[in-house]
Amino acid sequence: MVGFEVGAVPFNPDGWGPPESSSPTLSVPNHPSNVPFAPFSRSEKLGRIADWTRSLPNQGRPGSRQGHHPSDSAFDFSGDDSFATLAADEDSSFRLVDTSAKSHHHQNANRPKFNPRWRFNPHHQRSQLPQRRDEEVEAKKREAEKERARRDRLYHLNRSQGPQRRESAVFKSSVDIQPEWNMLDQIPFSTFSKLSFSVPEPEDLLICGGLEFYDRSYDRITPKNSRPLERFKNRNFFKVTTTDDPVIRRLANEDKATVFATDTILSTLMCSPRSVYSWDIVIQRVGNKLFFDKRDGSQLDLLSVHETSQEPLPDVKDDINSAYSLSVEAAYINQNFSQQVLIRDGNKVAFEESNPFANEGEEVASVAYRYRRWKLDDDMHLVSRCEVQSVMEVSKQKSFLTLNALNEFDPKYSGVDWRQKLETQRGAVLATELKNNANKLAKWTAQALLAGADMMKLGYVSRVHPRDHFNHVILAVVGYKPRDFASQINLNTSNMWGIVKSIVDLCMKLNEGKYVLVKDPSKPQVRIYEVPPDAFENDYVEEPLPEEEQVQPLAEDADDAEANATAKDVEEKEIIIEAA
Repeated sequence: MVGFEVGAVPFNPDGWGPPESSSPTLSVPNHPSNVPFAPFSRSEKLGRIADWTRSLPNQGRPGSRQGHHPSDSAFDFSGDDSFATLAADEDSSFRLVDTSAKSHHHQNANRPKFNPRWRFNPHHQRSQLPQRRDEEVEAKKREAEKERARRDRLYHLNRSQGPQRRESAVFKSSVDIQPEWNMLDQIPFSTFSKLSFSVPEPEDLLICGGLEFYDRSYDRITPKNSRPLERFKNRNFFKVTTTDDPVIRRLANEDKATVFATDTILSTLMCSPRSVYSWDIVIQRVGNKLFFDKRDGSQLDLLSVHETSQEPLPDVKDDINSAYSLSVEAAYINQNFSQQVLIRDGNKVAFEESNPFANEGEEVASVAYRYRRWKLDDDMHLVSRCEVQSVMEVSKQKSFLTLNALNEFDPKYSGVDWRQKLETQRGAVLATELKNNANKLAKWTAQALLAGADMMKLGYVSRVHPRDHFNHVILAVVGYKPRDFASQINLNTSNMWGIVKSIVDLCMKLNEGKYVLVKDPSKPQVRIYEVPPDAFENDYVEEPLPEEEQVQPLAEDADDAEANATAKDVEEKEIIIEAA
């Protein structure tokens, strides 16, 4: 059997490979002498051990090494770039994919392309490619810079164009300023925010009308079991101004107070810093008394929609989504909602006097008028007519309720679809309404506080279809305590009364006559004008829309006509007031 003898393996203390010593003790048996060793490191790729197919180009040149056997050239790789060539061949098969965005500009295909990182690299001859991770990081940085620049452009575009578009939608004043009017003062809203005044608890002078009980089943309504909004054509609603109220005339004759107003007018003054649309209030100084009135056909009889929203509404008045059309629609919804959520079984809570504006045998809406008096200082009291729409029995005690309805006309304007969000994200829906209708919700809260209501019910009413402004459904009804809701929407009662007190003090310094307080349509300020005594009697009523273009059904115009028919003429009214 043939044996195999393992020779001695020499140890090289100076490095890798066989030792360079020619000592016979360190020679390897059966090993050709003078075989060159190709030095390498662990990081280098290993090539050939021997190559007999190649021929050295400088073999026969003068100056070549003498005594070098031709057969040894197969092992001689000194001065040869075989290893580098192999490495270059393998590296050439690797390509880095460029993920950056390509330029759309036309480029010449024959034009040489230079990479600055390679051009200025001192080791460019080694043909090293840039690291892939560095390229990805740079690409992400570039994309982030582009996104940041895009957001900045959109932000500045909205800042520059948004307010201009919003102002153009509400540029019209609520009343035409006549050249003979004398402007006495203008008050910026910034001064209102610093005012504060505390009033004691009011006292009830008289309660008129009758209230029906609230139907608690409406508290369980959800978008899945919504109820259609009914129409109450036979019930009459009254929007009577201060000086046309026979009860206020009687109280003025009895010297019960020096300042008279309604809850609608007071809430407009109290929440004026939140208003965007223009409004006006007529002020009459008669003797030592002050009367705050509204004009016939005033914007105060309607309800604003999307007043504080940044999304502009259509400017065309005939559009069903214009500011005016939505205001009429909101008033119609609010009236019908306040009567539908009641138990209409004939059981009513009657008060001292009946409805002062209704004729005998006339069917009127469920409403009670509380004439309340506040003490402003030692010799000045304020009387206001406040409304509540329903009553509810809680713990064997009757609680007054105010009923109001928020209306959704098109989800694309608000960005929140009530049918999808009311059940799961009711807070988000309310937050959106507080952003888009901050003034309207603040006025409703102020009216509930003035009326001393124990609860305010907010209904969510939506169109059956976004293009159908006649048919609506009730999606939900939520109740809030007025004081808790006021703190939730950051409505300060001391600031509200501070605004009223400052305006009353300012008007008490004026001479006897008629004045008008107008909210500027484009600036956050109000102006006081002195107007002729016969202003707003016949010539300043807004022209109504044709009957076929009006939102139907709406009994407001007929009710106002009946209310005006019951009122006495202006001359008799002035005689009674002067006699006081």
